[in-house]
Amino acid sequence: MTVLQIASALIVLAGAFGAINYLFLKLPSAIGILVVALLASLVLLGLDLLFPALNMADEMRRTVTSVDFSDALLEGMLGLLLFAGALHVKLSDLRAQWRVVVLMATLGVGLSTAVVGFGFSWLTGMPIAIALVFGALVSPTDPVAVLGVLREANLRKSLETKIAGESLFNDGVGYVVFLVLVGIAFPSLSSHGAEAGSHGGETSVLAGALVLFVQEAVGGAVLGIVLGWLTFRVMRRIDDYALEVLITLGLAFGGYELAVALHVSAPIMAVCAGLLIGDVGSKYGMSDETRKYVDAFWKMIDEILNAVLFLMIGFEVFAVAFEFDFIVAGAASIALALLGRLTAVAVPVLLLQPFRAFSGGVIPIMTWGGLKGGISVALALSLPDSEWKPLILTATYMIVIFSIIVQGLTVTKVANRFGRAPDLM
Repeated sequence: MTVLQIASALIVLAGAFGAINYLFLKLPSAIGILVVALLASLVLLGLDLLFPALNMADEMRRTVTSVDFSDALLEGMLGLLLFAGALHVKLSDLRAQWRVVVLMATLGVGLSTAVVGFGFSWLTGMPIAIALVFGALVSPTDPVAVLGVLREANLRKSLETKIAGESLFNDGVGYVVFLVLVGIAFPSLSSHGAEAGSHGGETSVLAGALVLFVQEAVGGAVLGIVLGWLTFRVMRRIDDYALEVLITLGLAFGGYELAVALHVSAPIMAVCAGLLIGDVGSKYGMSDETRKYVDAFWKMIDEILNAVLFLMIGFEVFAVAFEFDFIVAGAASIALALLGRLTAVAVPVLLLQPFRAFSGGVIPIMTWGGLKGGISVALALSLPDSEWKPLILTATYMIVIFSIIVQGLTVTKVANRFGRAPDLM
């Protein structure tokens, strides 16, 4: 299939499944599309068991695997989705609770990676270096999933903004941690790892990992701020809403690809550029008419790509190996992921508690509202082939499906139970 045929099929199916959900299931749109796609996939798998001569599962598996989900998301959709998400998070909200965001996005991701990694190694016998890679890819919350679900979860805007803002940053940091750990676990794939190995010392490995982390994280942030500022300066001199919408689209696409070419974190670049344009650019670089069109355009892009992404997640079931041992390990990994998320939230809150007040609902709401999504699946698919990859992919997929469907559908009840808007100010 050509790229145009694949894109056409995804758009048609997303529209059809969205209509089925709207008419019958009446779930939040993103979750509903995922559920319908997953049910359709399971029906095909069931029919294949009943009528093996039809060979439907193998044919569908070939079709699904022909679409490189990892590349489609990490090299295509992710830049637009992160930019769109950051565009609607105000700097003033983040500034008021930057300590919480920074601690959760750094210390929290590190703690969660360690909890999940060591726990998964103990459960499965997986080498600790590879298990930590698994911990890194399931630890960050996915802003695409968070924003797609929380938008319809009927939460107060203040709480939605706090969870989404933290998610945007820990996603970028988590991606960098993943790259660092992959370089350590699979040194032959990384110049940093190979260089460290040639020096033959643990210090060299750690030094190479630290350099990579600083290069990716700091470099991505600097590039995003610089490109966002330059774009803002250009937009101040223009009063043409169609052209300014096009300029923001060029920033999201071009900036992401430039970050990839410069070997800095493209997700962090997209978040920083989106935050700057959504706040400073919106206030001082756009007319009221332009602001309205830019906002509407990126909301539509966000909705369409969310629908397509959740559809693709539902169909990725064909790429997963559902062996009994894998399913048992996957079920246990769901509990591990929740424990890791609890650690990532509770430790920063407890560290800051002597200096500021928190309501009792902060920890449970932010733990349950930290959803995993397509980025985790894409990172799992991007791993090099090894004896452990099928297990990692199955466990990751089960965590993501549980997170989006179970947590996504119950986050409002958790918020109602523990307090609608925990005070993070």
